[in-house]
Amino acid sequence: MSSSQPQNRIVFAPQPYESQGEKAVFLSGSIDKGPITWQARLSDALSSLPITILNPHRSDWDSTWVEDISDSRFYEQVMWEQNMMEAAEVIAIYFSPDSQAPITLLEFGLFARSGKVVVACPEGYWKRGNLQVVCQRLGIELLWSLEELHKAIEKKLGPAGKV
Repeated sequence: MSSSQPQNRIVFAPQPYESQGEKAVFLSGSIDKGPITWQARLSDALSSLPITILNPHRSDWDSTWVEDISDSRFYEQVMWEQNMMEAAEVIAIYFSPDSQAPITLLEFGLFARSGKVVVACPEGYWKRGNLQVVCQRLGIELLWSLEELHKAIEKKLGPAGKV
């Protein structure tokens, strides 16, 4: 296989995921609005690794969905995210300064003690101070950029994408 071809596979919500022996990285973080998201940039940066990237982005999401357990589409999305974070070996969390990302804070809180999280929070994020304190308390390195997050994921995965 050519080195220019991606070695990773990307599973988007709500597609099913079953490990084929490779490690998985879940992308938790701010939702960008634009043609090139942080998730796409990070997936591209990790393309040389034989891993699965679990991306919660949904192209069919729209504002008519009610954020309530009674909306089956919403429920399916939240359950997919929770199940994929549990299945992943690494949970990569990115807090963009351009977004409040309350669900990302929730996901961080749920999995901070799991030993699976790597966290990047550039200067300017509205709750950076809270993240600094929690990360320090739990011994989690708080990174400054998407580039540092990429390197930390590779380090956590180890050689050839193995945890």
